[in-house]
Amino acid sequence: MRKDSTDVGARLCAPTTTDKLNLPELPRGWVWTRLDTISELIRGVSYDKEECANQSKKGYVPILRATNIDKELNFDDLVYVPLARVKDIQFVKAEDILIAMSSGSKDLVGKAAQARQDFQGAFGTFCGLVRVFTGLDKRLIGFFFQSPTYRNRISSLSSGININNLRREHVESMPLPLPPLPEQQRIVAKIEELFTELDAGVEALQKIKAQLKRYRQAVLKHAFDGKLTEAWREAHKGELEPASVLLERIRAERAKNANVGASFHGRTPRARVPRPYTVDTSSLPQLPEGWVWTTVGEIADDIHYGYTESAVEEPIGPKFLRITDIQNNSVNWSLVPYCKIDESEKSKYLLKDGDLVFARTGATVGKSFLIVGNPPEAVFASYLIRIVLNPRVDNKFVYSFFQSTDYWLQIVEGKLGIGQPNVNAQILSRIVFPLPSIFEQHQIVEEIERRFSIADEVEKVVEQSLKQAERLRQSILKRAFEGKLVSQDPNDEPADKLLERIKQAKSKM
Repeated sequence: MRKDSTDVGARLCAPTTTDKLNLPELPRGWVWTRLDTISELIRGVSYDKEECANQSKKGYVPILRATNIDKELNFDDLVYVPLARVKDIQFVKAEDILIAMSSGSKDLVGKAAQARQDFQGAFGTFCGLVRVFTGLDKRLIGFFFQSPTYRNRISSLSSGININNLRREHVESMPLPLPPLPEQQRIVAKIEELFTELDAGVEALQKIKAQLKRYRQAVLKHAFDGKLTEAWREAHKGELEPASVLLERIRAERAKNANVGASFHGRTPRARVPRPYTVDTSSLPQLPEGWVWTTVGEIADDIHYGYTESAVEEPIGPKFLRITDIQNNSVNWSLVPYCKIDESEKSKYLLKDGDLVFARTGATVGKSFLIVGNPPEAVFASYLIRIVLNPRVDNKFVYSFFQSTDYWLQIVEGKLGIGQPNVNAQILSRIVFPLPSIFEQHQIVEEIERRFSIADEVEKVVEQSLKQAERLRQSILKRAFEGKLVSQDPNDEPADKLLERIKQAKSKM
């Protein structure tokens, strides 16, 4: 183990004076110390990108990175590096604490998690590992890295120097309140007892969230197999125009406007809609009477790609909608950047009420968003496709189908490429879906929205409860490190005696 040239005694004593560091007073028997007094900080494995692998193979070991750190370690998306790159000290052991020291995301920097067991692997250079010395309850130090005390320290560092990385001295000089060893053990036992109860409640809430997700998909399934409006359809039997007649009307209108350069409902298309093709219904389920199978291309007046330009922050043109601006089925237009575009080009890309935009490439391929109401003057970026639906079709009906499992199965099957999957306009135009009469489309939308609004209200309550559980978790940790979670025992050996023994043990290394 590395020896530090700094005098060990000075390092032990420096943080224990609360006046000097403006730290709050602690209960009797407790002491303020520094993290490097009770642990060793180990830096991660350095390796070249060219020599790492995405799969396990002989002579390689897995590496944890900053993205593997949350409240607990996760072991998804590991990389593997040659064993020769890894020092013995860099293998992760049970109760080691892994910290994200550097990341492009400020949200990741400072995140920490404690290993529950030995890991037959190491960690990357953008991480640090805190290995607590013997003689302490290491679980308590792990809880410290989840506490408001630690988080507030990281926040003050980040806001003070606008960091995207933690330096060694940031971690090693971290002040930490240390109770006597018996009290450490009592605190850990109490935290684990309370957290077990909290975790059971959180698990129940997460199950409700999963049930709501399944419920929404069940609603969509029944919406598009006709069961959702079965009673309504029976009550209006004989009053509804078959969807086949609706399609013929759309086709006739398409033929009328087939001249090159013709406008569709006030739009000048950039590219023609890919030619519709006949749907093979042999493997498709039977639809209710009056419904037909059709494709996106059949009911779209225009399908075309967005504008190629760089986004800018200054308002030199219209808003510039990108895939990343669409979050949780909504757009915060105040955060959408701008772009420069000639007036002669702008009209081709201006977004209007009822437009459906579709992510055509990357990890979010298939994600869609319906423009509702009057958005600010905005055009859309080249990684999006706009679908201008025929006004004889309910755009909310089509958008609802774009949230269904049947839609996503077709997107997965239609993806092109491996490293950067994409779906082009041709594939999009061939998405198959069931079409009822326009009046039943409206009714289906109403039924979906009514059921989804109830699910949304339940989910809001669940989310509030989850936030409350996290606040309670933080309150427990705050009280723990203030000495207020368990009672003190005057017979406990003071923590400064414990630190003295650690000092003596380190001096012999």
